Amino acid sequence: MNVKSLMRRAIIKTGKFLTRLVDKFLASQSLIGDPPVFDPAQFDWVKTLEQNYSVIRREAEQLLKERELIPAFHEISPDQTRISQGDHWKTFFLYGFNRRIETNCQRCPETAKVLEQIPGMMTAWFSFIDPGCRIPPHRGPTKSFIVCHLGLIVPKEREKCFLRVAEQKLLWEEGKCFIFDDTYEHEVQNDTEEHRVVLLLHVERPLTWPGKIVSRLWLALIKASPYVQDGIKNMKHWEDRYAAALRRMEQRPVHGG
Repeated sequence: MNVKSLMRRAIIKTGKFLTRLVDKFLASQSLIGDPPVFDPAQFDWVKTLEQNYSVIRREAEQLLKERELIPAFHEISPDQTRISQGDHWKTFFLYGFNRRIETNCQRCPETAKVLEQIPGMMTAWFSFIDPGCRIPPHRGPTKSFIVCHLGLIVPKEREKCFLRVAEQKLLWEEGKCFIFDDTYEHEVQNDTEEHRVVLLLHVERPLTWPGKIVSRLWLALIKASPYVQDGIKNMKHWEDRYAAALRRMEQRPVHGG
């Protein structure tokens, strides 16, 4: 093993150790406790999402028709190849670590307007899961944020399409949100013949002031890491390809018959 490989392994090991320490501290500073799953009624902004379900769903339905143009998760974030392979999990980013994806927000203007009303929203994307797709158990990178799913298109056999977080099994419901801490082990199964589509958000966790300071410093380090920077570069590359593909579609002649 060469020196570069040894250094990379050492950095990863150190990063995991620091992550555990920071997460333990953030859990102690959390104003909403540290359960795997939260009661959506704790968060006023959930009403904003649920009340705008219809307009958000309409834009998601249009994107589903353009599914072949949308990248798989690992095409944006190469570090996700363990849990994302093939074209079974597609992600259409609107925001990534506070960066607004202009081309995509223009494509989904109503959803973008709703997202602007969510305090502490950091990341948002439409998540498309194919029939028969399974995302293996994994954990998120930090307790700095919590994760919200707004159910948009849910298979009729709801009990066969679910998210497991720790020991809890969550079922999506169209027009409803559930919220969880993705640092707990979680996995997704869609054992149906239909697509599942949700709007996924990362929202800042409510913390005490010491917790907020540590969280923001930690997030700054994460944003500067290759984990995020590679994703930003890939997103910019994909934005250009997507915009070009849309222009080609719009320029196609319409044939009557």
